[in-house]
Amino acid sequence: MHPEPPRRILVVDDDPTVTEVVTGYLKNAGFVVDTAADGHEALACAASGRPDLVVLDLMLPGLDGIDVCRGLREASPAPAVIMLTARGDEEDRVLGLEVGADDYVTKPFSPRELVLRVAAVLRRRAAVAGEPGTGTLLRAADLVVDPAARRAVQGGKELALTLREFDLLVYLMRNPGRAVSREQLLQEVWDWEFGDLSTVTVHARRLRTKIEEDPANPRLIQTVWGVGYRFDSSTEEG
Repeated sequence: MHPEPPRRILVVDDDPTVTEVVTGYLKNAGFVVDTAADGHEALACAASGRPDLVVLDLMLPGLDGIDVCRGLREASPAPAVIMLTARGDEEDRVLGLEVGADDYVTKPFSPRELVLRVAAVLRRRAAVAGEPGTGTLLRAADLVVDPAARRAVQGGKELALTLREFDLLVYLMRNPGRAVSREQLLQEVWDWEFGDLSTVTVHARRLRTKIEEDPANPRLIQTVWGVGYRFDSSTEEG
């Protein structure tokens, strides 16, 4: 068996000091690292280097992190994205999640924490593909999900889901009819012991816009008030 190639990370920040420190920590953790100092360079590097994950500063010259994240989501396969945001800018964090960021870290941050977040996102992606039953398709009405191939098709059309949206959908479909709390989803899908529960709420809302006929009156991902969410119990594996 050949060893798995090292994962490639693209670090995008216009602060050379932040870039140097983050790059050093990531390389010490065994990652291959590319860097970019602005949004346009980031998209060019992502297109040529095909990173597994992008560490993306929100405030960038020229093209900001939100627009870069939108551009990254058009790639196939789209890389995971961890957004770097200023502390206290809740609106910016939520906006980052809404355009497809998989995680965020607030500045100032510990480089060690960032490396752990990077590893957790990549580990979760690998875990979903390798969990028991991944050779079995998940079905609900006209929605078909292949966890091993990381593909979701609805009505014959492939869905453009972010890494976290896909992982959230798979977890809910594997637990049909069960009320799952936001805290549990944060632990199981994000691999966080503690965190902002609005992260789960934002992703559930975005996922509904992509799979529900009427997102305001969801049929598949139902809200359990005071608890979290429940996937329609008619979901079945086949």
